[in-house]
Amino acid sequence: MSNTWWADPVFLGRYPAWAKEKFGDILYPMSDAEWALVSQPLDFYAYNCYQARWTWCPTRQNTTPTPTRQPPDRCRLEHHPKVLYYASKFWFERYHLPILITESGYSGLDFVMLDGKVHDPQRIDFLHRYLLEMAHAIDDGIPVIGYSVWSLFDNFEWAAGYNCRYGLIYVDYPTLKRTVKDSGWWYRDVIASNGENL
Repeated sequence: MSNTWWADPVFLGRYPAWAKEKFGDILYPMSDAEWALVSQPLDFYAYNCYQARWTWCPTRQNTTPTPTRQPPDRCRLEHHPKVLYYASKFWFERYHLPILITESGYSGLDFVMLDGKVHDPQRIDFLHRYLLEMAHAIDDGIPVIGYSVWSLFDNFEWAAGYNCRYGLIYVDYPTLKRTVKDSGWWYRDVIASNGENL
């Protein structure tokens, strides 16, 4: 619902079908000139993909995917790897444009251990599962043109400050010393193999 509110006007030149029922007479009546201005041709559809919100649909109960989820991460996001496949499929079928995943990542309880390394197997598992779903989408003919892991470095997260660490590289905030996490080395190898080692 949220994504179609922003994207349908741009890609389809109209409000999503649910908008009139939801907003009624307060929905702004766009002129043809305004729709032409808002709806410009674009090369791809880009979106961030972390978690899913599952809704039971009685008319499609046999085709609604069963949610498979991992425990919540440090920022309390519940991860559903299949969301990357189903969302990419949905957006491609809706807008008929290549797909770019602009953000997708895992927030862990990361710290430098006694061996001087940052071991983050949960992030590796997250990335592995999500990238397998991206490969599934590509195999099914969905033109996924890129995947950007969030993020390269631990950083200030807009809603959580420094409490959530998403980086492939650990940052010791007082000293700014950087340590590549196990996931960073793992992701390097995935990139080098172009995903063949998944």
